Amino acid sequence: MTDDAVSTRTAETTQTAETTQTAAPARRPARALAVLRRLPVTVSFVLAMLVVGAVTGTLLAPASEQTWYPQVATGLPAFAEGRWWTLLTSPFFVDHPFVYLTLLPLVIGGLGWAEWRFGALRAAGLFAAGHVVGVLGAAGILALVAQGGWPWAVRLSETLDVGPSCGALTALVFAIATLPAPWRLRARIAIAVWVGISVLYLGQLHDLEHAVAMVAALAASGWLPAFRHPAGRPSQREWRLIGLAALVTVGAVQVLDLVVPYDGPLGSNDPTASMVDVAIDLVIILLIANGIRQGYRIAWIAAIALAAFNVSAGVLVLALLPLLVEVGALDSPTDVLGLLVAPTFFWAATMLLLILGRSAWRVRLRASRRALQAEPLTREQLIGRLRRFGGGTISWMTTWDGNTRIAAPGEGAIAYQSHAGVAVMLGDPIVPGASRASALSEFGRLAQHAGLIPCVFSASEAAAAARPPGWRSVVVAEDTIVDLPGLAFTGKAWGAVRTAMNRAGREGIEFRMVRLADEPWNVLAQVRAISEQWSGDKGLPEMRFTLGTVDEALDPETRVGIAVDGEGNLHGITSWLPVYAHDGSDGANGAGAGAGGPDASADASAGGEPRIAGWTLDLMRRRDGGFGPVMEFLIAASAQHFSAEGYDFVSLSGAPLVRPEQAEAGPVDQVLEQLGGLIEPLYGFASLHRFKQKFNPRHESLHLLYRDEGDLPRIGIALTRAYLPDASLRDLVASAASVGRGD
Repeated sequence: MTDDAVSTRTAETTQTAETTQTAAPARRPARALAVLRRLPVTVSFVLAMLVVGAVTGTLLAPASEQTWYPQVATGLPAFAEGRWWTLLTSPFFVDHPFVYLTLLPLVIGGLGWAEWRFGALRAAGLFAAGHVVGVLGAAGILALVAQGGWPWAVRLSETLDVGPSCGALTALVFAIATLPAPWRLRARIAIAVWVGISVLYLGQLHDLEHAVAMVAALAASGWLPAFRHPAGRPSQREWRLIGLAALVTVGAVQVLDLVVPYDGPLGSNDPTASMVDVAIDLVIILLIANGIRQGYRIAWIAAIALAAFNVSAGVLVLALLPLLVEVGALDSPTDVLGLLVAPTFFWAATMLLLILGRSAWRVRLRASRRALQAEPLTREQLIGRLRRFGGGTISWMTTWDGNTRIAAPGEGAIAYQSHAGVAVMLGDPIVPGASRASALSEFGRLAQHAGLIPCVFSASEAAAAARPPGWRSVVVAEDTIVDLPGLAFTGKAWGAVRTAMNRAGREGIEFRMVRLADEPWNVLAQVRAISEQWSGDKGLPEMRFTLGTVDEALDPETRVGIAVDGEGNLHGITSWLPVYAHDGSDGANGAGAGAGGPDASADASAGGEPRIAGWTLDLMRRRDGGFGPVMEFLIAASAQHFSAEGYDFVSLSGAPLVRPEQAEAGPVDQVLEQLGGLIEPLYGFASLHRFKQKFNPRHESLHLLYRDEGDLPRIGIALTRAYLPDASLRDLVASAASVGRGD
């Protein structure tokens, strides 16, 4: 689909980029002011904290050392003495200046995010409720537990605290509840791990208050209808995420045991753990963590074995504690109780989680065995189903080598490629329209079961609408379609095309539509020479995936337009792929209806028989020094030819990684634009897209369907490998360097 005549970026593009860069700094202050206007509560509270700190001098000196500190701090002693007003005063103070460095990001992130999502009044209410519940809940727990003489509880019952962290944490938990899956689960796990480890190991009053506020916020956000999400069993992916979080937590706990002295609810601990034992566990966790994330069976077995060993060792030592005290090895069981209980508990919990979710870890280690477990299809079987159900403008590309073809629901078919741990489906599933959603869901399930990240590249609007629940969609290309009925190159808009055709007539350039495989050897030799010269100039191998080569153009089902002069010299070629539609169906990319061409396999009276509705442009090559506007001539002449034969449309195909200019660019679009920018200087996708506008096409968006943003880095690598399967790392680096030098 690329041609060196249109691969150079234009001066207009450069000028636009420079204008954008100049205007960007001017927009930043206005954007910042707009953000501040939406966060009046957050801004006011942060300013109030800073003003109070400056006036009282606690920006530079610890508040806990001031004589008036008991009058503003909360805690069981304050409430016992009737200082209930401290609920209002304590959020504006911090006990030490260094705490500002950690607390202000929590306040801005938690309260600010909640205010952005829910508005000022609701965010203020969440903040106030979280502060009151956390402080009073912790005080109530201590009042009950301290009566039993637990040293930790007794110590905290005599402690005071200040700060807005409970309210900010509550606001953050509620804001997290608005995230889509799986980010909601990931964020909740991170919050729970952080708060859980803090309260068990550090065990300060504010840690207990955080735990109370977090539990209350999680419960409320799951109970309130506005935040409630459908319940159900965790998916394979969620089980793998939970298993990974459990391993990371255990590793963090063991490091704390090794290096951090603490005096928390588990008792006091001066680091006495064996460095060798902890190092062995950490090394094993690091080795298997990625395997747990990807669902490898061998990683699951290793994790179960490691957990079982640590639980057994912990239980054995706990059972021997009386004997160790009796023989004098220990003065008291409490000397090592904290060191043993927490790791043993966490390892036991991890082992239980891994056993409960064991079906999520069935992926084989060898990549060659990680194919999707579905009925394989031959190329001929896929073509048969394509002719039966129809497809999109790129569906014929699924017949090319490099694709793995499997059966899909509804007796349909799916083609995908596996690169960098990603299963990339090419185009829409080839299925009846009613089976599109189930086919996409089944593909996602099979890919996850095989330990691969699923995504769909260049999906139509219909497929994007049928994507599995929770999946995302982003436009990655624009299909450019020229409708053929009534096609006439008249009017100012077709001036460049008419000029090319008139010039071809004057210079004796003839157009022929052929099947390349039937052409004589001298034509084939010229085609190969032109193509090899083009790819050699790029410095990289020819691209694949959605870009065909001469080998694909030799397919008997493919039409090839050639431009030849009077002496038999070939000036350029274009190849065209068939687009099958099904009469009476919803069609592919909106191009399913209309009169059939001569390749239709049955007449309309047969009631919905398959037929070729149009053709998709693929290969574009021109001879250096040949007829200048040969591409304009070939495309226009091909469109005229197909129009005369009664076809509905030609697709000039979508330029990969080029989205509509009017579409607003989000973070995902910016990532994909960076990927396209790396390839653009070499293959000119954006320039090619602008070239196709000479033919006044209509546009239909093509989408990338993916689970969530966490998959995008790996998907970017997979798409690069799909388009450049034969390029080595050295090729890519050398080409990038040459582009940077302007070669």
